[in-house]
Amino acid sequence: MICRVFKTALALAIGAASSYSLAAGFAINEQSVSGMGTAFAGRSSSADDATTVFGNPAGMSRLKREQVSVGAAAIFAKTDIDDARGTFGGSNDGDMVPTVAVPMGYYVKPIDDKWTFGLGMYVPFGLITDYESGYAGRYYGDRSEVRVITLQPTLSYRINDQLSVGFGPTLNRIDGELTSAVLNPATPGRNDGKVKVKGDDTALGFNAGVLFELDARTRFGLTYHSKVDYKLEGDTTLSGSGFGPLAGTYDASLDLETPESVDFSVTHDLNDRWTLYAGSTWTRWSRLEEIRVENKGRLPATLSDIVEEQDWRDTWSYAVGAAYKLNPQWTLRAGLAYDQSPARNEFRSPRIPTDDRKIFSLGAAWSPNDDLTIDVAYSYLKEKDADINQVSASKGAYRATFQNSAHGLGAQMTYRF
Repeated sequence: MICRVFKTALALAIGAASSYSLAAGFAINEQSVSGMGTAFAGRSSSADDATTVFGNPAGMSRLKREQVSVGAAAIFAKTDIDDARGTFGGSNDGDMVPTVAVPMGYYVKPIDDKWTFGLGMYVPFGLITDYESGYAGRYYGDRSEVRVITLQPTLSYRINDQLSVGFGPTLNRIDGELTSAVLNPATPGRNDGKVKVKGDDTALGFNAGVLFELDARTRFGLTYHSKVDYKLEGDTTLSGSGFGPLAGTYDASLDLETPESVDFSVTHDLNDRWTLYAGSTWTRWSRLEEIRVENKGRLPATLSDIVEEQDWRDTWSYAVGAAYKLNPQWTLRAGLAYDQSPARNEFRSPRIPTDDRKIFSLGAAWSPNDDLTIDVAYSYLKEKDADINQVSASKGAYRATFQNSAHGLGAQMTYRF
């Protein structure tokens, strides 16, 4: 029983975090509020402000003035759990995701006609799920929290009037915490034990991009975000009478790769008022084949190397959007996106209760003068119903249908010097 408990507990929040961002897997899309208004359809080709440090480093070559962009997005998730059945009973309240704020900040400074420097800080992965006490699926997942914060210094170089390139190394800090309930065989469903896992690491990656300006009205962007290899070091705490002499705190480590992605988009200025966007993103979620955990301490040999299968698949997302310049001060935006889920039906659990999703976005930009722009955006996400059917000898059965939706609100200020 202890081995199975560890397998579940040490799946360090990577599935839990996937649930309710506006991107698939456990990625977060909200690195730009100006891009959020078009459902990120032109993320790698728009290059309208300093947030292009993330969207496409090569896009900094289009920015002729030193500028700062700062902002944040808030995500309000809602979940209804229907047709829930658990062997040992319990509640199914849903709405297990607290309101989460996602900050972002960027700085861009042209050096000369060719070179531009940029610096970005943003959150590419992470979120929180926190079920109520006594949740019926608590043996498959209780509370999870994970976040990655990235710092990216960047350079772009304009090769000629049409072609620019950009590159930036990324310094990534990940930390997470996870808890799970443990079934007490002596009193099933009562006097449960608890497993709590904490870990963190810092690792390097990079972002690179190419921007091709076909003419004054049309440009294409291609951005590559590298994978990042982490080795999370932390500890595992076992509490509750069911663990007997094994109760205590142990050193633990987990190797985790966040996946690489390729983003391609096109931006076309139809005329002086209308701009059209289209884009797609491929993410290599198939890197997450399994979770392999190493534990140290006075534990049985069966706990020294633990494997939990995930078998995620690569995904595609697609988006289209448009912007309308109402007057010199106001620009209105809208966008639609479709995002695939990497989780396969047979492995879906309360830690990953998601399926494919559709996103509708609206946005607006107000520029009272040439120096200042304030962007706001709203997104609505609706998922396909996600069915969970989990059975385990040590945790009983849990079956339910999750109906997930989310609202996102964002605000951003860009100031040009």
